[in-house]
Amino acid sequence: QVQLVESGGGLVQAGGSLRLSCAASGSIFGFVTMGWYRRTPEKQREMVATLTDGGSPNYADSMKGRFTISRDNAKNTVYLQMDSLKPEDTGVYFCSVTAKRTYLVYWGPGTQVTVSS
Repeated sequence: QVQLVESGGGLVQAGGSLRLSCAASGSIFGFVTMGWYRRTPEKQREMVATLTDGGSPNYADSMKGRFTISRDNAKNTVYLQMDSLKPEDTGVYFCSVTAKRTYLVYWGPGTQVTVSS
């Protein structure tokens, strides 16, 4: 069973930075895609950034230039570096991974990010 452990959320002032981490376990073949989504007061769920193994990162337009996604396949961990944070970035951030071979999608429990103005 795949398990995801997220960390790095918290409270930060506008213009500040946070780095989210998500460690995945339980898939001996690794993960095709690893990424981040968020739920905000305005949107139920939106894609923040995704990264396919061996591919290029994919960002939502509002995150381009501010957020950077990366992954460490040896650790089955995906990171989200968030810079120049804005109050509208406040929300719950969820890690999502797609397991190789099965292509099943798994979600983390979410981590709260709050950006104060």
